[in-house]
Amino acid sequence: MDELPSELVVKILNRLNDSADLARSRVASKRFNSLWREVQTVNLLCTLSRYSKSRSTSVTPFKTVFRNLIEDSRAVTSVSVGVDKALSGMSFDDLIEDDSDELYLTDIEFVRLWLPRVCGGLEMLSISDFWIQSCWRRSDVLALVSSNCSKLVKLEVKNAWLSVVGLTQMPNLRHLTLEFIRLDDENLEKVNDCFPFLQVLNLIGVGGLKEPKIHFLHLKSCHWTVSNAPLSLAIVAPNLLELRLKCNKPKSLVLETPKLVKFYLSVENAEGVSFSELGELDTLEVISPDVYRLIRNTGFGNKVRKLAVDSVKLIEDSDRLKFGLGTLLEAFPGIGSLTLSHVTWSNIKTHFQSEGLVHMKGTDTALKRITARVQTSDYTDVSFIRSILNSCRGLTDMRLMIHQDTETRVRDLLISACTMSNPRVRWSWGTWVEGGEDIWVSNGT
Repeated sequence: MDELPSELVVKILNRLNDSADLARSRVASKRFNSLWREVQTVNLLCTLSRYSKSRSTSVTPFKTVFRNLIEDSRAVTSVSVGVDKALSGMSFDDLIEDDSDELYLTDIEFVRLWLPRVCGGLEMLSISDFWIQSCWRRSDVLALVSSNCSKLVKLEVKNAWLSVVGLTQMPNLRHLTLEFIRLDDENLEKVNDCFPFLQVLNLIGVGGLKEPKIHFLHLKSCHWTVSNAPLSLAIVAPNLLELRLKCNKPKSLVLETPKLVKFYLSVENAEGVSFSELGELDTLEVISPDVYRLIRNTGFGNKVRKLAVDSVKLIEDSDRLKFGLGTLLEAFPGIGSLTLSHVTWSNIKTHFQSEGLVHMKGTDTALKRITARVQTSDYTDVSFIRSILNSCRGLTDMRLMIHQDTETRVRDLLISACTMSNPRVRWSWGTWVEGGEDIWVSNGT
């Protein structure tokens, strides 16, 4: 290492994923110790192993290690400090009196000790707190960051109770993530006002909201997982391109996102969901037991090309006459690719058995590919698939995932019956299991 150019050594140090290795390298090498101040990235994570050792042996406190890395630094532009997710399973009973503050990382007094040393050039800041130490203490860390870090572009805070008192505008911030946060900003008014040029917003499990409204003129990507409490939701973002929204039973959902291209929507009850047409939408994924009402009451637009549907649970008998494959193709006439969960496949197959393929557009359909999970395989699947292929003459690609518990004999009969009678179709076969990844095992024509 002593013969390497200084620039190369600094580049190596900057690529260390864990700055604990940087701390150890300073002790092991005089060269590293002389150059560590040029490192631009500090990334320190308290692992479960380290936390356990700190309680039973004489280990340098985590906060002290972090402050030593920050101290006298000259070039830091990115700081990430946090607690490993493996510690999230701990409870208050697991704590001992002496460690009640050791991992409270949004503690304003702790942040004041190190932030002034790096705030001048800081562009990225991530703090992932220890929930059982932070959840009962409100932190003013947002105000401190906003008043000191004028160049900050990306900010992440996780597992904390945050106040917005004293929060000031951050015109350079483009990326904000708040994850598992109790936020004292009921309607998101302060968040909207203080980050006017935000382009990426992630609100994952943010509590404390009543009637939240996201309103950003420059926002392009948004991921919002809403807790059960808010009944009224609104997103006003004229330049938004991608939205991932998960909510429960909103009484009102307002979307003013005319340029939206990709939309992932998970909703328990769609009764209060209604919005104007999304004229540019190309890719849509819907997860809801209320799929039929959702596609009937909302304006997803006629430009959708890729559609994925998960009905979550089997439709009640009273609704089976309503929801079939024809329902989807009628609502989305331009889709070329359709992905179905095993529940949705079962629902539309049951509809087919009683009603046939109604509302089908025959050779006019744009559908080229179907990807589906199949829970049980029998001859009804063969009949159903043949009817689909006869009605959708443009369909050339079938990708079927069969549940891994299906008997090999039954699976082989399904594959043989489908491939032999439909040679024009390109077939792909695989297996799936609940909670696992799909495994593609064979392809054929």
